[in-house]
Amino acid sequence: MRYTCPVQYNLRSIGIVVNGFKQPARLDARDSVSDLIIAPRYSRALDGIESFSHIIVIFWLHKIRTIQRSMVKVHPRKDISLPLTGIFATRSPVRPNPIGITVVKLIKRESNILSVTGLDAIDGTPVLDIKPYIPEELSESEIRVPTWLEKV
Repeated sequence: MRYTCPVQYNLRSIGIVVNGFKQPARLDARDSVSDLIIAPRYSRALDGIESFSHIIVIFWLHKIRTIQRSMVKVHPRKDISLPLTGIFATRSPVRPNPIGITVVKLIKRESNILSVTGLDAIDGTPVLDIKPYIPEELSESEIRVPTWLEKV
């Protein structure tokens, strides 16, 4: 089967991350609070979200340079002692479409502002979408990860 170039799509952000962090490599994201300021026109779209303990935040990694979007292999977690690995087998922000996705704990909702912990996005990051986190029916025994990830 021959592959042809994909269609390009236009995305629109629905909000922005506010947390004061300027560096993408943050080890304290699990405990830090970030606010997702959602555009007021989507405020009603948040109705019911507060009944979930966790949500999925999908965001655009806006600081990734064009040249980085052509990389196909990286050292996981920027650790050169780990083997070069295909970007689709890592959570590296360097990828053709720099889309980030993280499950976060929802602390509270106030109108169009969601306060969360665990977000690994920097201040000013555009939010593309939010989904409720619904645990899947996979048991831990069904999940497999590479050995380099088990070291963490």
